[in-house]
Amino acid sequence: MTRTVRLALGAACLAAALVSSARAENAPDPWPGLVTDLFQGREIVKADGTLSLDAPTRAEDAAIVPMTLRFADPAKVRIATLVIDQNPMPMAASFTLGDAAGVDFIETRVRVNSYTNVHAVAETRDGALHSEVKFVKASGGCSAPAGKDPDEARANMGKMKYREFKSAVAGKREAQILIRHPNNSGLQMDQITRTYTPAHYVDAVEVWQGDALIFKMEGGISLSEDPSFRFTYAPNGAKILRVVARDNQGGSFKAEWPIADAS
Repeated sequence: MTRTVRLALGAACLAAALVSSARAENAPDPWPGLVTDLFQGREIVKADGTLSLDAPTRAEDAAIVPMTLRFADPAKVRIATLVIDQNPMPMAASFTLGDAAGVDFIETRVRVNSYTNVHAVAETRDGALHSEVKFVKASGGCSAPAGKDPDEARANMGKMKYREFKSAVAGKREAQILIRHPNNSGLQMDQITRTYTPAHYVDAVEVWQGDALIFKMEGGISLSEDPSFRFTYAPNGAKILRVVARDNQGGSFKAEWPIADAS
């Protein structure tokens, strides 16, 4: 499914969610339909170790639930998709990995609207699909009010922070990108005006070392406020790490930083 179609599907789901999100817990299992919509009904091999998903059994805060995708052999994985089955817009994020990026894991934070299965699906470079699933207990994450003051959020929208860490994997670097953005889901009610805040969220991120892609992401309303991405990658000698992000209202944000020990 193309990005345009996916976003259109998300917008339709958002409208429906305004009247039906409270019934999500009792809804039929949506996974078979999601396999058709998101993966064209292709066969998916379950739990064969190609990837794993770290997710809490019970989330402390449904608006910022940590999710980590791990890859047994990073060179084999081309796309990794995180699907929160019962969310109004189930596809939380789809990561396309650079050919030589060597990404061992990607960690992000998401909203979870109700008790749900969360699927991680990897497409390997031979075109096969592999999945892992976890059940997460959380409720109300998509309609939870923003944590930041709206004026402050608008003033700082698109500002980014880059952090580096010592990687536990030999020969790899570990980094984190944080993007200031309210990532409004469209399901959050203004408690004064009693109107819903329009959906306004980061829907695309690209991370590069020099001219080599580490990963690009297509996302939806399930990404938490102030999106965060922590990941490993194989250094290629480039001196600059740069990020390009966009949101669904036409916002475009860029930043770059020198890579430690490479400048």
